[in-house]
Amino acid sequence: MSHCAIVGINWGDEGKGRMVDLLTEEYDIVVRFQGGGNAGHTVINDKGKFALHLLPSGIFREGVVNILGNGVALDPENLWKEMEQVMAQGVDITPENLRISDRASLLMPWHRLLDELEEKRLRDKKYGSTKQGIAPFYSDKYQKKTIMAGELFYPERMKQHLKDILEWKNLIIENVYGAKGYTIEEIMKWADDFCEKIKPFICDTGDYLRQAEKEGKKILFEAQLGSLRDLDYGIYPYTTSSNTMAAYAPAGSGLPSARPDKVIGVVKAYSTCVGEGPFVCEMFGDEAEELRKAGAEYGAKTGRPRRVGPLDTVATRYGVQVQAATEVALTKLDVLSYMDRIPVCTGYEIDGEVTDRFPFPMAMEDASPVIEYMEGWKCDISGVRRWEDLPPQARAYVEYVEKAVECPITYVSVGPERDSMIYRNKETDND
Repeated sequence: MSHCAIVGINWGDEGKGRMVDLLTEEYDIVVRFQGGGNAGHTVINDKGKFALHLLPSGIFREGVVNILGNGVALDPENLWKEMEQVMAQGVDITPENLRISDRASLLMPWHRLLDELEEKRLRDKKYGSTKQGIAPFYSDKYQKKTIMAGELFYPERMKQHLKDILEWKNLIIENVYGAKGYTIEEIMKWADDFCEKIKPFICDTGDYLRQAEKEGKKILFEAQLGSLRDLDYGIYPYTTSSNTMAAYAPAGSGLPSARPDKVIGVVKAYSTCVGEGPFVCEMFGDEAEELRKAGAEYGAKTGRPRRVGPLDTVATRYGVQVQAATEVALTKLDVLSYMDRIPVCTGYEIDGEVTDRFPFPMAMEDASPVIEYMEGWKCDISGVRRWEDLPPQARAYVEYVEKAVECPITYVSVGPERDSMIYRNKETDND
């Protein structure tokens, strides 16, 4: 059997969804193992264009089972709304192709409220939250103050559990933030409106995955965000509140016995960043706006303009290392086609010294980028499907990045569509 994890190498928004959608042809099961509705996985295929937030990106492949694992922040309201949108575009979603772990905890309305209230309190020191309730959710989970999806099958016990948690949450909402709390009647109505709708999809996915592994089925693990947003290894505290690492995939999926033998790290051909925190390679002004427009760099979930910059080999090499990536998929190479010279961030200058090692987060606040330039190719490459048909300058750029990040680049995307991909087998490259 062969399992694979698809993970982000940088700040997120690298193009993981399109890679999962592409590669599910080779897998039986796709599992989201962490994160929540703050994800923004854009997928374009023969069924249309989709911006997924909670649904696994394998939902479009017939015969593929999609799972939301126990590590996911399960928002029943936004999940159901997303399911309705996707089904309205002609995609079938049934308990046969979507399964939700009974051990996944529910993201409640108060989690989104608390997220928004805390960002307001922080004012100019905010973390850049998407206000989807992710940080309050994971905080509650580790305090053992969440409702598990499986509790929906025990309604009376769940109601009492909700009352106990609600009493505690209202103390915080009302006394710390001065906002209006919730009543148990409001929460039970919310549960009736949304939790009951997703209830048919909830099951013991751990048991299903164990049996699937025994049968030799191939599993694809789908991560949300990227290495630099990981709670432990990212630019803390400007991170998400879960672990975005391939190493967490077995635990967060519900199959601790899984050993992915491939980790595909997705890297954008330039750098983008949504939200706050150090972003050493950042461009500003007209130069940034030109790149942002060329790449349509606006958040799939928030619509916020993404911060942009050249590919950062310091951050990318670090991301490859902490993800233990075995290969890299380089996305959006076509976006750079307008540039005469292509900038690359090859180091950071901190206190007068240049380093190519990724520093401790606080040290990055005073870092400035060291930029080198490569020759552009100045032609449309979106129709290219073979490595040898790329302009020499484009191949040189890919090879430079590959050497700098110390990981083989096996996929090069030249457009957002499913088939806009160059499969690069180094053993058979003609040059």
